[in-house]
Amino acid sequence: MTVPSRVGVLGGGRMGAGIAHAFCTAGSRVTVVERDDDAAAAAFERVAGNLAKSVDRGTVAESLADLTARLSVSTDYADFAGCDLVVEAVPEDFSLKAEALTAVEYQVAPGAWLASNTSSLSIAELAGKLRRPERFCGLHFFNPVPASELIEVVLGPQTSVELADAASTWVRELGKTPVVVQDAPGFASSRLGVTIALEAMRMVEDGVASAEDIDAAMVLGYRHPTGPLRTTDIVGLDVRLGIAEYLASTLGPRFEPPQILRDKVARGELGRKSGKGFFDWQ
Repeated sequence: MTVPSRVGVLGGGRMGAGIAHAFCTAGSRVTVVERDDDAAAAAFERVAGNLAKSVDRGTVAESLADLTARLSVSTDYADFAGCDLVVEAVPEDFSLKAEALTAVEYQVAPGAWLASNTSSLSIAELAGKLRRPERFCGLHFFNPVPASELIEVVLGPQTSVELADAASTWVRELGKTPVVVQDAPGFASSRLGVTIALEAMRMVEDGVASAEDIDAAMVLGYRHPTGPLRTTDIVGLDVRLGIAEYLASTLGPRFEPPQILRDKVARGELGRKSGKGFFDWQ
């Protein structure tokens, strides 16, 4: 089994564009749907830019023209009608994701697969909004998608064995490694990653060490490729705050966000995307 021949991606932001890039380079025809014409045009440029970098680096054999010929953007959910798989990549909000997935399911054929790129929300609860929950799973891509080697395959209680097997195969065809986890708050990666990051934030808050030195301890002492605070800046402090609040509500106060995180988000210090977080990215 190869990757699906036609793939839809709902949302063309940083994550959605990365997902579209991954399937395009693996041979799929990809349709990205965005909220309006401006966002759709920006999504096309974002994906095309990633494809151009892959061509320049020699990581794909095809020309940029051939790759972009497989890419289309739209503002109409109906353009998902012929897709074999649609991956939802809208912001990490349960109501927004549930509404989006319900709308997508209405447009696709009964045999199509659906997946959510959620990094922490319950696959079972999202599946509960769908008519065909057995055809739905989590595909948690990591940022930046082109460089990341991991995709979490998250199985809900009703996810079919067929989809579980197919999803792991797709991940390998994308040149990445599948980690299969059962549905639980934060799955494996977000739960562990956020735990370390929150403690690192508390250490900055308590004056134990600087952000630079805390990250250096993890990079040099534990061989982490990037420290927990720089990773938080890359992911986005607002994203980490949302995940932490969800985990605190489901797993208890050990995931309660520290005040330093709440204060930075309130000031608009969201990390790399805003130019400042725990580090200066300007």
